[in-house]
Amino acid sequence: MINLYDLGQVYIVCGKTDMRKGIDTLAYLVKEKFELDPFSGRVFLFCGGKQDRFKALYWDGQGYWLLYKRFENGKMNWPKNQDEVKALTSEQVDWLMQGFSITPKINDAKARNFY
Repeated sequence: MINLYDLGQVYIVCGKTDMRKGIDTLAYLVKEKFELDPFSGRVFLFCGGKQDRFKALYWDGQGYWLLYKRFENGKMNWPKNQDEVKALTSEQVDWLMQGFSITPKINDAKARNFY
């Protein structure tokens, strides 16, 4: 599995994103709506309505990478606020990829005690 946090700081774009959007439109969204630099070397995560797939946008200094992942079983617990971007810790990225919330509740925390 690719560890997204190894690429740079990971940001989650909360809410639902149209998954038909490509590199240019996602980069424009990061810059115009959230006033962040899409050329910063940070990773920006976008999720569609089904919450079983996401796109990761990353600038490596020479060009963009657009990573797409679809979960075959289950879905992610994606934050719903359409107007928010959050910086994630490496632990939060791991939780998200495992289907847990990035803001754990008591029951989620108990499930993570195996770490």
